[in-house]
Amino acid sequence: MFTPENDVKNWSGKRYWLVGASEGLGREVAFCLSRAGAEVIVSARSEDRLKALVEELPGKASYVTVDVTDRAAVEAAAQQIGDIDGVVYLAGVYWPMKAQDWDNEKADMMGEVNFLGASRVVGAVIKDMVAKNVGHIVLVGSLSGFRGLPGAIGYCSSKAGMMSLAESMQADLRTSPIDVQLINPGFIKTRLTEKNDFNMPFIMSPEEAAKEVFDHMNTDTFKKSFPMVFSWVFRLSQFMPDWMYYRLFGAK
Repeated sequence: MFTPENDVKNWSGKRYWLVGASEGLGREVAFCLSRAGAEVIVSARSEDRLKALVEELPGKASYVTVDVTDRAAVEAAAQQIGDIDGVVYLAGVYWPMKAQDWDNEKADMMGEVNFLGASRVVGAVIKDMVAKNVGHIVLVGSLSGFRGLPGAIGYCSSKAGMMSLAESMQADLRTSPIDVQLINPGFIKTRLTEKNDFNMPFIMSPEEAAKEVFDHMNTDTFKKSFPMVFSWVFRLSQFMPDWMYYRLFGAK
């Protein structure tokens, strides 16, 4: 468990907006930040879960419900929250889906929440950060975003879009005082991964994954992919020729 004695940055008094924090990884990251002394504003669609979380957090906390598929709602939430030091985007939806079983409604929702939602949230806060010349933006991608995988229509592409978004932001902002970070986890034991009917190597608890996320937030490094050994498989796959990659990872 993270304790304030382990932190590197000074989190005391900082205000962080966590989007997608009602359960799973987002909930545990909220606890990490709150224990470190930051004021946490948590957002998601479920008011009941957000209210319960705020009551449990040890530090100053509040909640604002938001549907990230609605740009006007995102912008209104950002305005209501006001001045912040950083934002962490953790919202995500997932359904296993093969190309043969394409479901437009679910595929659209993965794109809306996993990629466009992140774009809307960043777009709602970044102008103030640029004006103040300070800020911290953390986007949570996935190891599945490195290259297309079988049974992952919608999810892989939405996470790849998220990762590319973070990389483009870093290209623009790397010499500015605005810190951009991208975090790519592997399998985390949540309500989403319970939908999988295959073996999930190196699966982590939300608490373990949150520690990895928060440890990275305490650094000045742009990108982190974990678990480390598992991440090597995905990163190396980008260098494989197509015939080799799809023989190893494609449908059998």
